[in-house]
Amino acid sequence: MPKLSVEERVRCFKEVALGYSEEQAVAEAERCLQCKVPRCVEGCPVGIDIPRFIRHIRERNYEEAIRVIREKNSLPAICGRVCPQEDQCMGRCVLGLKGEPINIGALERFAADEERRRGLRAKPEIAPPTGKRVAVVGSGPAGLTAAAELARLGHEVVIFEALHEPGGVLMYGIPEFRLPKDIVRDEIEYVKSLGVKFETNVIVGRVIKISELFEMGFNAVFIGSGAGLPDFLGIPGENLVGIYSANEFLIRVNLMKSYMFPEYDTPVKVGGKVAVIGGGNVAMDAARSALRLGGDVTVIYRRTEDLMPARREEIINAKEEGVKFIFLATPTRFLGDEKGFVRRVECVRMGLSEPDESGRRRPIPLKNTEFLVDADTVIVAIGQRANPLAARGEDQIKITQHETIIVNPETYETTMKGVFAAGDIVTGNATVISAMAGGKKAAYGIHKYLMGENVLGLR
Repeated sequence: MPKLSVEERVRCFKEVALGYSEEQAVAEAERCLQCKVPRCVEGCPVGIDIPRFIRHIRERNYEEAIRVIREKNSLPAICGRVCPQEDQCMGRCVLGLKGEPINIGALERFAADEERRRGLRAKPEIAPPTGKRVAVVGSGPAGLTAAAELARLGHEVVIFEALHEPGGVLMYGIPEFRLPKDIVRDEIEYVKSLGVKFETNVIVGRVIKISELFEMGFNAVFIGSGAGLPDFLGIPGENLVGIYSANEFLIRVNLMKSYMFPEYDTPVKVGGKVAVIGGGNVAMDAARSALRLGGDVTVIYRRTEDLMPARREEIINAKEEGVKFIFLATPTRFLGDEKGFVRRVECVRMGLSEPDESGRRRPIPLKNTEFLVDADTVIVAIGQRANPLAARGEDQIKITQHETIIVNPETYETTMKGVFAAGDIVTGNATVISAMAGGKKAAYGIHKYLMGENVLGLR
């Protein structure tokens, strides 16, 4: 896929991946073998009929292509940009056995972008009103998907979002250069077009309790509040000035538009030397954002490059843009100056154990291998934890020791009657598409519950 030049993109937050032209998309679609038993569909968490939408692109029938996609996926412009297709649908493509698989994600993005450019807005059939009302907590990928599916099934849906703008992690977590916010807003408008209503600045669990939602006339509640609490290293010096969690840093950059200061009066301080701790997509997002804000960025990761959980294309983009990497190392403490500002990261070299039961090699500190990395800013991106705030005060909702909500794996009902949950608040930190898949399945569990079909919970 064509990309913005490195020279231009390191100085701005414009989208890096430019998308296929019409001729490129048609040419890529023509490579599809139209398998009778499409393994790619098996790899799609939401079950899109991939060969069918690709066939429509090949025939230049883009309106039908996006209609096929939206049968299963309410957020295709988002998924086409941020889903790890290489590990899912593309990973199952038979062409990948001997060559390059079909770039399914790029074709999904093309179809969604064509819908937007041409004003094709594919609206699915909506069932007659059921008279049932559902409250959805959180407007991230799980909440948006659950809401869209429930609205299509004829239910009245209201989404309650804690922040001032809906979108959840799609708005505050993923940078503009990877997922433009106009795209997110457009997909949210699609969800609104199905009849879904939004209430922002409402913190369920603080402003209002789940039990009170039932008192307000809602017949069921879906919790899709995600994993918004940062993990920290727990090492000396972590409270020095200039050390951010990736959550705070990316919220400041994305939702609060700090990169547009002074047009937006929400600056974020980025020193000359920036150290990013971690190796996932969030670490890459933080590193590439800090670089655009003027930092000389080094990523410190405790395993080898081939074991990084980040998408390969994001690692390549980061390297192209000038991000440096230190592998097989982990911080042991942060060192500051007399004013309390971070100035260095002390690290230790790591070795890797033999593969454990899961096949992963565990990093092991090597004695007497300490070294220092200069850093005026540190961004800790080692993972996020679930925040079951919505369930606080509801003793009937049981949570795990990891603070995730316990649900029935088939129906997604929690241990409180009429309350369902899915996404990162159930699974822990995962991908956008896995949260969407959970939201979709939970919506059908809610539908069965509302329509009187037997739903076996965990009570």
